[in-house]
Amino acid sequence: MRTSLLPFPMPERKFSLQQNWVDLTFMHWEVDPDVLRKHIPDDLEIELFEGKAYVGVIPFKMEKVRPRNLPSISFISNFPEFNIRTYVRKDGKGGVFFLTLDAQSHVTCAYAPFAYGLPYKYSKCSLSIDKNGFYSWNSKRNSNSIKLTGVSKPRGPLLKAKKGSLEEFLFERYCLYVSKKGITYRAYTCHEQWEFQDAEAELIDNSLTDFYKLGIKNSLKPDLIHFSKGVEVLTWNIESTVKK
Repeated sequence: MRTSLLPFPMPERKFSLQQNWVDLTFMHWEVDPDVLRKHIPDDLEIELFEGKAYVGVIPFKMEKVRPRNLPSISFISNFPEFNIRTYVRKDGKGGVFFLTLDAQSHVTCAYAPFAYGLPYKYSKCSLSIDKNGFYSWNSKRNSNSIKLTGVSKPRGPLLKAKKGSLEEFLFERYCLYVSKKGITYRAYTCHEQWEFQDAEAELIDNSLTDFYKLGIKNSLKPDLIHFSKGVEVLTWNIESTVKK
């Protein structure tokens, strides 16, 4: 697991979870920071790249999710997840903030909000690949029929983000922030540098993104699309960002 060239050191204490993020389609839209602000805790700075804020919508598979030094259990540890995230900073540490994480896992949707403060919502989800290399993904919340449905396909060579590039801004994130009972917490995440490809996508239904009223004019046409086969990830327990 990567230990050098990280933007900041990982905690000295032991990590709590291991997991693999697999077959990720990254779709990003530019958004107005003032519109995005209502979704973000006041003490988090919205990070901008060349004056622009971004929101990402990412369908993928979680695999082998398990506590440190314990085996994974297939019917608990493997499930599709579709999330909406943006990019924030606190105390000089850039990270991600999730507006939602829709997943087909009753265990995760019960445990993660309690333990991490993550806004998981149960959703019927699927993600598959056909013989021509097209990835199909579909999610639907039982509570209100909010959907994310589409198809994507990677193209071109494997890439790594160049220093100072937009791709580095979007991909190379090594912590997440959550708001729990009015307090902002940070959880560190460690993984190898992302390898990704450019991609194409056809969105059929994106009422998932529309639900959050982000001012996106066309939620079926992302500004940027990438694909990655994924990374293995270590995650630490959350810690308060309130200075003592």
